[in-house]
Amino acid sequence: MITSAPFLQTPNLILRGHNVEDFDRLAAMWSDPLVVKHIGARASTPQEAWFRLLRYIGHWPALGYGYWAVCDKETGLYIGDVGLADHKRGMHPDFEATPEAGWVIIPPMAGRGLATEAMQATLDWYEATYGRGRTVCMIESVHAPSIRVAEKLGYERFAETTMAAGPVSLFQRL
Repeated sequence: MITSAPFLQTPNLILRGHNVEDFDRLAAMWSDPLVVKHIGARASTPQEAWFRLLRYIGHWPALGYGYWAVCDKETGLYIGDVGLADHKRGMHPDFEATPEAGWVIIPPMAGRGLATEAMQATLDWYEATYGRGRTVCMIESVHAPSIRVAEKLGYERFAETTMAAGPVSLFQRL
């Protein structure tokens, strides 16, 4: 069983496991109104950011997959989070036990293809490790840039539903 995030590199990025030293940058990112605008529309408190960090770290020993800290290869700067998770959302349509892809890149680095680059490395690792299988992602229906990332990665819309913050589109990659 894989118990921690493997180290991955892409042409522009380093993907590594999260650690407690990431807390300040992670908390700043998840409290930024531009970051959360299409992800629940509410800034995270420091405690919520701390729980997110622990969830990221804990996914690996529990499930053998999880999230990576995304760092700029040139500067080493922590610029986001990408990965796969099981959030036990309990929603309809149900996709429990199907890895759910997610990505977030800080606004100054957004729009450069980095989320796509990081998620492609994530999906390549997952498929090399576990074989090709269904993964899903959930995106606020009006978040066109994130929908473009999903489509570039081969995700196709399969359902629409509503969360507390509004309508979301569900995508799958088979």
